[in-house]
Amino acid sequence: MKRLVFLTLNLLTLPLHAQQIKITNVLSNIPSSIRGLSVIDDHVAWFSGSNGYAGRTIDGGRTWRFNQIKSFEKVDFRSLYAFDSLHAIVANAGSPASILKTNDGGRTWREVYHNNHPDIFFDGIDFWNEQTGLIYGDPIDGRMMLLKTTDGGETWKEIPGNQRPQLEKGEASFAASGTGIRCVKKSKVIIATGGLISRLWVSENIGMDWTPMKCPIVHGKSSTGIFSIGTNNETWVVVGGDYSADSLSTLNAFYSFDEGKRWIAPKKSTRGYRSCVEFISGRNWLAVGQTGIDISWNNGKTWLPFSDEKGFHVLRKARQGKIILAAGNNKIVMINIDP
Repeated sequence: MKRLVFLTLNLLTLPLHAQQIKITNVLSNIPSSIRGLSVIDDHVAWFSGSNGYAGRTIDGGRTWRFNQIKSFEKVDFRSLYAFDSLHAIVANAGSPASILKTNDGGRTWREVYHNNHPDIFFDGIDFWNEQTGLIYGDPIDGRMMLLKTTDGGETWKEIPGNQRPQLEKGEASFAASGTGIRCVKKSKVIIATGGLISRLWVSENIGMDWTPMKCPIVHGKSSTGIFSIGTNNETWVVVGGDYSADSLSTLNAFYSFDEGKRWIAPKKSTRGYRSCVEFISGRNWLAVGQTGIDISWNNGKTWLPFSDEKGFHVLRKARQGKIILAAGNNKIVMINIDP
């Protein structure tokens, strides 16, 4: 158990919105690049990352318990979904691929799926409810890798190949933040791809049938495309860009008011490549990347600088609460936006 003192990194005031913004460091100096983040409520959150690390807080970030998962000290756990303070699932990026589950708060983990295929590479995981969820990954033999569970992650079955999206040559996905997949409503799921081709794939029936949707985000290289998608009741927002040229600020963010049928470029975009976007509340969104954090107060129509702190990969808001956490290279911070 590590008890850490909150350190206020910066305090910004935006007069236009009369908002007070505070970023507080809650965990630092972990020898791990954190890309998996699952925030359940204002008390419980989990993280996972490189070098086999995974951990959690059960007191709103005041203290954290974490460790390297035994026998997996060299893998990168980029995909994570937590159900509560005791139950969580992690999956690593790369081959061989493993899905692990804990039922005791991370003290012990057991492997519930294993795949030795040389092309296996998981990119993200999400659930509709406590029983049904999907893990997706880069294509194998031209088909997006898709696994489904209906028992809370105890077992996983591959969706038949002829029911998985047929991807174009050079089209794959990114495991930068685990937010290239969003399970929404009761049976809808949206998955982002990138590379030479960048699209959204949408299923209305828990991943059994798929429809591709075009998006004008930058693409054409293996380092380009959609890295993250977020949704609320009225808006879809995508971010990404080119991680090999992360300061370019064109064609790296778009929003849609009709569930992806028409995409609109913001009047002012994010300040370069962003690996994660998250809906916060009202019409407010945050996007993070290696070069900083940006905020939109108007459903993605305009993005403004939020923080210049570097080294972030992922940001998540509590599914049932107000806590916002961002994580990246060896750190986790808490973000407060108070009226």
